[in-house]
Amino acid sequence: MTARLLSGKEAAAAVEAEVAERVAALAAQGKTVGLATILVGEEPASQIYVRGKHRAATRAGMRSFDHVLAAETPPADLERLIDRLNADPAVDAILLQIPLPGGLDPLPFVERLDPGKDADGLHPVNLGRLLLGRPGLRPATPAGILRLLDHYAIDTRGAFVVVVGRSFLVGRPLAVLLSLKGRDATVAVAHTATADLRGLTRQADILVAAAGRPGLIGPEHVRPGAVVIDVGINRTADGLAGDVDFAAVAEIAGAITPVPGGVGPMTIAGLLENTVAAAEARAGQ
Repeated sequence: MTARLLSGKEAAAAVEAEVAERVAALAAQGKTVGLATILVGEEPASQIYVRGKHRAATRAGMRSFDHVLAAETPPADLERLIDRLNADPAVDAILLQIPLPGGLDPLPFVERLDPGKDADGLHPVNLGRLLLGRPGLRPATPAGILRLLDHYAIDTRGAFVVVVGRSFLVGRPLAVLLSLKGRDATVAVAHTATADLRGLTRQADILVAAAGRPGLIGPEHVRPGAVVIDVGINRTADGLAGDVDFAAVAEIAGAITPVPGGVGPMTIAGLLENTVAAAEARAGQ
């Protein structure tokens, strides 16, 4: 392996320490920070992520409220829970774990969240503020990726970035964040139907794989020395796999994130940052 390993665990620990200081400052003013999570169903990967989020919130000094609903929970019951948490003064931020079971569309439930309590930064109000370059809660995974790049002093100014993936969770908001003033990257958004994907990705200074297709990106897709960020978390017969063929790509990339231990911890870090920011806003700071 020749590529530098970009550990999300190391970078997330630094973010968590910053968040803990902000939580402590609020506590000194008599304000406790509360994060509520909603998990519907028993999908193993979602259970692991939610447990990790609770542990991180506790380490940062937050109160953590855990709500687990059966997969067959009627949508009206989920709506009532969201309404109750929206109105609960002890809850500063709410995380609805996605995906929902049975192919249930998460968007109506995300839209039901109080935008000021949107821990994942995915409410249309927050996405709209992002598009306009206005302050607001940012999508947790894209924000975490930017913090990871910052931690390892990877400059995006003037860089050509290719984001493979166009979901509202990662691909599209990350492209917007990277193109904002101060980041100043030139960004191309690609996907599995892109003509000559290999030709496009080989031009990238920074390549982000977020298509949800295990092994989609091989060494033939990567320019030697490029930075490769693997957002994929795919369960295969051989265990967890990213969207990048890690072993092969690590031989030619300049830097690369592992799966697991790369972007995953940074998503949690982004969630914690949103939670304390929401609490500070509610406290008038």
